[in-house]
Amino acid sequence: MNTRPADRLAIACAQLNPIVGDIAGNGAKVRRARDEAAGQGADVVVFPELFISGYPPEDLVLKPAFQAACRAEIEKLARETAAGGPALVVGTPWVEAGKLYNAVALLEGGRITALRFKVNLPNYGVFDEARVFAPGPLPGPVNFRGVRLGIPVCEDIWTESGDYEDVVECLAETGAEILLVPNGSPYDRAKDEVRLNIAVARVTEQNLPLLYVNQVGGQDELIFDGASFALNADRSLAFQLAAFEESVVTTQWLRGDDGWVCEKGPFVAALEDDHADYAACVLGLRDYVNKNGFPGVVIGLSGGIDSALVAAMAVDALGAERVRCVMLPYKYTAQESLDDAAACAKALRVPSEILPIGPAVEGLEKALATAFAETQRDVTEENLQSRARGTILMAISNKFNLMVVTTGNKSEMSVGYATLYGDMNGGFNPIKDLYKTQVFRLSRLRNQWKPSFALGPDGVVIPDAIIVRPPTAELRENQKDEDSLPPYSVLDPILEALVEREEPVSRIIAAGFARDTVLRVERLLHIAEYKRRQAAPGVKVTRKNFGRDRRYPITNRFRDTGEPLPKADASLITGQPAKSEAFDF
Repeated sequence: MNTRPADRLAIACAQLNPIVGDIAGNGAKVRRARDEAAGQGADVVVFPELFISGYPPEDLVLKPAFQAACRAEIEKLARETAAGGPALVVGTPWVEAGKLYNAVALLEGGRITALRFKVNLPNYGVFDEARVFAPGPLPGPVNFRGVRLGIPVCEDIWTESGDYEDVVECLAETGAEILLVPNGSPYDRAKDEVRLNIAVARVTEQNLPLLYVNQVGGQDELIFDGASFALNADRSLAFQLAAFEESVVTTQWLRGDDGWVCEKGPFVAALEDDHADYAACVLGLRDYVNKNGFPGVVIGLSGGIDSALVAAMAVDALGAERVRCVMLPYKYTAQESLDDAAACAKALRVPSEILPIGPAVEGLEKALATAFAETQRDVTEENLQSRARGTILMAISNKFNLMVVTTGNKSEMSVGYATLYGDMNGGFNPIKDLYKTQVFRLSRLRNQWKPSFALGPDGVVIPDAIIVRPPTAELRENQKDEDSLPPYSVLDPILEALVEREEPVSRIIAAGFARDTVLRVERLLHIAEYKRRQAAPGVKVTRKNFGRDRRYPITNRFRDTGEPLPKADASLITGQPAKSEAFDF
């Protein structure tokens, strides 16, 4: 093997979409990417974090059979490099001395020439790697054709200089010349800017260039947006790949008097704000349906804005031929709603049908007549309509193997404005993490723009009549959402403060919101927890979604009274917190 230090290195960035558990399929993706990179003249191909297993594997990675299958695939790939061609830097679970690591393997010349283990295991938000992996030791660089490559894994670059486990500092001090960073960094709004700032900080501290390779695609609720990039030691951006799309791009690196420099490569501007959120929702729905093997989806199209936006996302994700829309009217359904739903289906070019629910609702009421004798009609009878609709959609799902896509937004799910076993029925919800005000914005946006990978038609697909009409569940005469809830322009900022930022009620009131309104919303948020636990999974786009990010107990009597927070009385403390021996230098 040639160990003479290279003056030029061609490093391929493999921004790809693995499937958790599809070890053979992920291995096949590695081979195809290697062949493509070889055609581009690459010396080495870098893949995202835990690519062989798919990320995040969660507790699946604890199965010995799964661990063994991952290792076998890595060994097979290693043997295949004996015939020449690019080397591989591939993420995989790895068992060493009885411990399970989040590892990266360097495969070259028919061998596994180096292994490095992730040191800093994230244990916050959507991450719980500390439950399943052991932290690796502080690593040194690997030698590749005379070039010392540092390979910090994802979270390993998020520690600042001087921290206890500063992986990047350790790599720099032990001679690393280029940092290759495999990542499984999930999307949320403005995350690309956060990542770039983190990378700039590490480059600035250690004066080393950095290649950031991120996964792309949907995995249950998580969306990985890719947007891989490289920074030179002077902090200049050498290239940036498209978000939400797979690509294999070979970059050219030159050694000069001041170290390695990445030549300018492709630059695709990042999608921002609502554009990025819409793309994330579409990709998340597409991958959930395809990776779980559904031939298509069915949607209850009501004539309201939520179901219209979901239908547009479904067509963009899967194509019109894989989307079936069903209108389920009752006596409270306005003709305007049927007309708007039909217009939306026509604009999206999806097949639609009308299945009236009157016989089902009346049959349920008849069955309950004795049990409900001498009681007043109330929300119970209203919910029978929603449950009849949910049952019909689930029957279509069972008969035709179409996944029901549910359409509740984050505002509704926050305060429980949804019917359990009714409109909450479904397998996946692409707008679960979008507040109602954003649903309106994204609907207007989709009429003007669509992602480059979208399969739906151009132009207006959500009729303006749907967007401007006041939201209504149509479960009784002249019903409006604002009969039961504060206006969404008021409700959503309160919810963002309570959910995203965990702000005290007193601070929200001080910001100008009515005390009674804030207290009511906070109470509804807590008592709806049991519904959210039974809701379909959905795409995460905010900093804190329901489920993986925000884990509240169902049984919970705490309520924020809205009074100013009590001040801590430090005078009562006579002892001092114990000092950890781990930091006792």
